[in-house]
Amino acid sequence: MSVDGLRVALFSGNYNYVRDGANQALNRLVGYLMRQGMGVRTYSPVVDQPAFAPTGPLVGVPAVPIPGRSEYRMPVALAFAARRDLGRFAPHIVHVSSPDLLGHRAVTWARQRGIPVLASVHTRFETYPRYYGMQMLEPLMLRGLRRFYNRCDALVAPSPSMVSLLQEQGMNEDVSLWTRGVDHTIFNADRRDLAWRRSMGIADNERVVGFLGRLVMEKGLDVFAASVAQLLERGVAHRVMVIGEGPGRDWFAAHVPEAIFTGHQTGAELGRAVASMDVFFNPSVTETFGNVTLEAMACAVPVVAAAATGSSNLVKHQVTGMLVAPQNCAGFVEALSGYLLDPALARRHGTAGERLASDYDWDSVNSAVTGAYARLLRERQD
Repeated sequence: MSVDGLRVALFSGNYNYVRDGANQALNRLVGYLMRQGMGVRTYSPVVDQPAFAPTGPLVGVPAVPIPGRSEYRMPVALAFAARRDLGRFAPHIVHVSSPDLLGHRAVTWARQRGIPVLASVHTRFETYPRYYGMQMLEPLMLRGLRRFYNRCDALVAPSPSMVSLLQEQGMNEDVSLWTRGVDHTIFNADRRDLAWRRSMGIADNERVVGFLGRLVMEKGLDVFAASVAQLLERGVAHRVMVIGEGPGRDWFAAHVPEAIFTGHQTGAELGRAVASMDVFFNPSVTETFGNVTLEAMACAVPVVAAAATGSSNLVKHQVTGMLVAPQNCAGFVEALSGYLLDPALARRHGTAGERLASDYDWDSVNSAVTGAYARLLRERQD
């Protein structure tokens, strides 16, 4: 069926007030949907100074700062004003992107009106407690997530490994793939800039291990720090470059004191920084896809990553990078050492990753979401 004229109500716990991979994907999706002739309205917490301008109309909802992570907002209601706006908009599809209170209220609103609900899964929320010493909460979180996602008509997830995991966890029987793309005008090998590296205090012959992402503990900062400490103990020469900001910055700087922190980078400057690495290290196990991994591959940078959801579908072991069991610092050190001590191997795997990344185009991957919308509407009409 045609999607031209379709109206989609999107609900997000963070659409644009703090920049991250999930909301970058959502904003790109909204732009794509609008170019296809669809109407989209997004309902999310808003702040006075968001990280970037929203794509499409954005309707604010009541929210409070999350304790201990005040840069994030917790939606507390689907208030009357938002409900009235929803009623006027009259969406054909409700798309929820986070299993918070707002998402629950949106699902209830849609179910009461017979409107199909698609949920997109962007992170492994159930893994977060282990990074804050609260592992006992994981079973409770899994039960809550299972209840939320089974109230939806279907799910989309960004990697085959995540699709399989969600089905195994009993989140929903209907889970399909909505992968991610990369902007090749920003992320490409030609962005490598030795002059910029020199300005950061990096000599041309020095080998750089890079980190890219929001500086929060759930990104595996502890494993990264322990692994590069072991590299130093082994006498493997390297420099560390950290791209990003976040509440874990002070902890990270204290535990990786030799690192160069570039701060937050965007656009062409981000592409330049990524392409100027010699190996990208991503120890996180919370990723559902790993946008940063794909961006490094597009820049012909070999990747060392945890063999977990997301990265395990992007990185071809011993072809475009190395996959290592999560938390295995000794394994990470071996993989990193291989690239640091053998530039020819790094170039070979980086080039292979660049070829693989060329298949990931945003418009192509976003068409999977419009296909899911159309299928749910057909099934509802049958």
